[in-house]
Amino acid sequence: MKLRSACISVLSVLSLAIACNSPVQNAAARTPGFDDPVKATVAPLIYDTLSANARSIIAQLDEYYRGQVRAGFNGAVLVGVKGKVVYERYFGVSNREKKMPVAFNSSSQLASISKTFTGAAILYLYEHKMLNIDYPVQHYIKDFPYSGISLRMLLNHRSGLPDYTKWVPVYNKDTRTPITNEAVVGLMVKHKPRVEFRPNTRFKYCNTNFALLARVIEVVSKMSYAEFMNKHIFAPLGMTNTFVYEPWKGLPGNATISYKYNWVREPDMFADGVTGDKGIYSTVQDMFRWDQSLYNSTLLSNEMIELSYGPCSFEKPGIKNYGLGWRMLCYPNGNKVIYHNGWWHGNNTSFYRLIKENMTIIVLGNRFNKAIYRQAPVIYGIVKGVEATGFDDEG
Repeated sequence: MKLRSACISVLSVLSLAIACNSPVQNAAARTPGFDDPVKATVAPLIYDTLSANARSIIAQLDEYYRGQVRAGFNGAVLVGVKGKVVYERYFGVSNREKKMPVAFNSSSQLASISKTFTGAAILYLYEHKMLNIDYPVQHYIKDFPYSGISLRMLLNHRSGLPDYTKWVPVYNKDTRTPITNEAVVGLMVKHKPRVEFRPNTRFKYCNTNFALLARVIEVVSKMSYAEFMNKHIFAPLGMTNTFVYEPWKGLPGNATISYKYNWVREPDMFADGVTGDKGIYSTVQDMFRWDQSLYNSTLLSNEMIELSYGPCSFEKPGIKNYGLGWRMLCYPNGNKVIYHNGWWHGNNTSFYRLIKENMTIIVLGNRFNKAIYRQAPVIYGIVKGVEATGFDDEG
């Protein structure tokens, strides 16, 4: 699930400059209303597909995706501009054995795009004074064996912790049975795998960070991660086909199956029970609702949203950076691209938010296909009528 950013040759995106550090807030008092989430307002999506320009864009994108399907693409695509859907298509099968087509309600594994939700959930708790992101992890997970690591360092991948997907098999020989976030913490406490660098000295993308954040959510909220996300994130935003995968419960009938490129099913393994870094299933329609909620500050205040967009790593020159749960490309003139890609088993996913244009590109695939990461610049170029290159070409 590692991500590497590439240059973007043509994009002008609104600057959302904000420092990574923020004042420490009092986390003792609970904000009224935390236990009574915002009521769901599931409005139908608005479409802009009838104008001459829209029909031209649709025709060009249809032609492009005919080629992508011939090359192996299987999944869903949605493009939104200024709050309206301009392109939405479903290709291939969600369950090949049952010959079920990919449809509007076919929930797909988001892979690392799940991190955007985990980060938002932590900031939601922060805003409601249920926790403080500048407190150490040990304040919330009492047995946590490493000092000097704050929640903020988990959010921006500056903790120095090793990736659990690599060290868990060293201590847990059963690599097939899914384990929980609590079990990961237990293995950390027992074996204390060596840190890779001193906390907050540099950036390194690491799935352990968001697995720990999911566990913090459970400790603070006294709910499972799945219960919390549904009650406080998915349901209030009307994301009716979005859920956290729990292997011991199985997948609902409308969920897509994860396939290797040769159509062999990807089996569950130990990391499939760990959430926060991945594990959320959703649809392109629900992801567009998630995207638009950030413009409307439905769930988080504008202050919290801008905090999450703030670049946090400056020790290396270049445009690549990471905020609090979001990848970004930051240009010298202050322009910024907010996004996250994902890759888990046969699922390749891409989620781009071009803030100035209020343009969104969502691609969810359930058959392994790294070409998915090269689709966003083509889509952008067709919609905007310019030549675009770059974006992030890996999951």
